[in-house]
Amino acid sequence: MALIEGCRHELEVTVNVLEMAEATEKVLTRIQAKAQLPGFRPGKAPLSVIRSKFQNEIQQDVMEEVIPKALNARFAEEKLQVVGQPSIVDLKNEPGQPMVFKAQFDVHPEFTLGEYKGLEVEYEDPQVSDQDVTDRLEQLRESKAEYVNIDPRPAESGDYVLVGLESADGLEGEPIKNPEMMLQLGDPETLPEFSTGIVGMSPGDTKDIHVVYPEDYGQERLSGKTVTFDVELKFIRIKELPVLDDDFAQSMGDFRTLDEFKEQVKTSIQAERQYRSQEEAKSKLIETLADSNVFPVPETYIERQLQIQLESYARSLQMQGIDPRSLNFDMKKFRESQLDRATRDVRATLLLDKIADVEAVAVQQDEVDREVQRQARQQREPVAAVRVKLEKDGGLDRIANRIRTDKAIALLFEHSRKVTPVAKPAIEEIETES
Repeated sequence: MALIEGCRHELEVTVNVLEMAEATEKVLTRIQAKAQLPGFRPGKAPLSVIRSKFQNEIQQDVMEEVIPKALNARFAEEKLQVVGQPSIVDLKNEPGQPMVFKAQFDVHPEFTLGEYKGLEVEYEDPQVSDQDVTDRLEQLRESKAEYVNIDPRPAESGDYVLVGLESADGLEGEPIKNPEMMLQLGDPETLPEFSTGIVGMSPGDTKDIHVVYPEDYGQERLSGKTVTFDVELKFIRIKELPVLDDDFAQSMGDFRTLDEFKEQVKTSIQAERQYRSQEEAKSKLIETLADSNVFPVPETYIERQLQIQLESYARSLQMQGIDPRSLNFDMKKFRESQLDRATRDVRATLLLDKIADVEAVAVQQDEVDREVQRQARQQREPVAAVRVKLEKDGGLDRIANRIRTDKAIALLFEHSRKVTPVAKPAIEEIETES
């Protein structure tokens, strides 16, 4: 076996005359059984006629019969863990002669796992201040706000208003209709034309308002357009926030007092920040692990990872309302820009898998069951139905592999050497020094 480069190998395989003859006989019999030729009953045409009429098909079928069989036998003999589909080159197939070909293929890499315990990473448990708790409580009060109609008067900047609107001009296709839309006049989230146009209107008034949408507006149908809307002001409202007291705490769950609820809010913020900080530290640890254990990885794995990254990029565009097909996408540039990251990600995956092997990391059935139940809740489908789908497409194995990898990463973090992050200088300090 010859090494081409990295994990790419080449193997010369010979299929002897007897094996070729047996495979040819098998193919001839199969084609004869289904052949329908003029002058012969179905399946009864002589083999000599079959050989003459189906020469190309016979040759192709014989190769498809013997090549995989011969390859698998050699792979087993050489104890090779082949990944991806082998490429067949230099094929020689002459009548009455052994068939000889070369197969080029990737193999799963063999590597020595370096030290993975005690890797250094910047991390410290995040702190939660009283102001953090106050800010979160204000967010919760805002979420519980009620908007109450007030007596009719001219609308002012800062008011909350309920309007009905319908596009009248400037837009092709179906008009935009919204019988009840609430806006805050003057708010940055409200288009300025609506704010200035509605100020001064009283409930019951109607008005045509011309809105110029910016070129980078999130909805492609509206970006760069000037649209006229028929607007009716229905109500002016004031926002009433709940009082921050024991009653508010009790409305948020099983809490008796506001102080008790504040402690829970603090714990929740702490858990959120700790999760984010640990995830960031784990990502850095994985990078360190991959960079300190360099070895060749199969092109097959890299191409698969590049495809995953491409699909992830496409999904992110779709979440922004952008159709990836509308972009002049340069696949070559994308591949070049993502190649290093894809290679590192593949190497990290292989290393984490080996760590899981060394540490005998196991996945329990109840852990897989909990994830299936979580997905069922998320999809609002019966657990049994979700499990059947996952079983069909190999999803249960993917879940188990992901849990196993997460455990290996957790082990890496647990045994890491945490150092206090170096404080980054403020922008003002950098500018002063320069």
